[in-house]
Amino acid sequence: MAEPRFLCDEMLQRLGRWLRAAGFDTAIAASGSDDRVLVEQSRNEERWLITRDRHLARFRNGDGRIVLLQSNDTPGLAAELSERFQIDWLHRPFSRCLDCNTPLRPATVDQLKEVPREALAIDPTAWYCPTCDKVLWRGSHVRRMRHTLEKFDRGEWVVAKE
Repeated sequence: MAEPRFLCDEMLQRLGRWLRAAGFDTAIAASGSDDRVLVEQSRNEERWLITRDRHLARFRNGDGRIVLLQSNDTPGLAAELSERFQIDWLHRPFSRCLDCNTPLRPATVDQLKEVPREALAIDPTAWYCPTCDKVLWRGSHVRRMRHTLEKFDRGEWVVAKE
């Protein structure tokens, strides 16, 4: 079975970023996106449309690909989605750009020059997003996020504060 691809509506941007952090191909709707456009995008791109919007969830042309979540917070939403899709939160952590969803590439020697020396002393690897033209490395925020992904993977629905 192919891994699920997602489209989060604008209310679920945080959940979308956590899915990207876990390595899932996750589009996030722009603010003010029309419901019909979202349904069409999800159908055309073969994505599950994730929403909290009851009106959107009743859309006739959703082809059964619209998932209505009930929770009001990100950990609860992650728990609901995990129950529905058996999400592996340690799928391919930090393999996609959190901002644009593009798969990351290993940074080149020249790109590594943009990484702070202190960061390279802790972890000599970095990644590059060709769409955003950004070099990314494992800073303290990545360690906190990884801790949250590990918690989610164990069924502990809390965002790590570390």
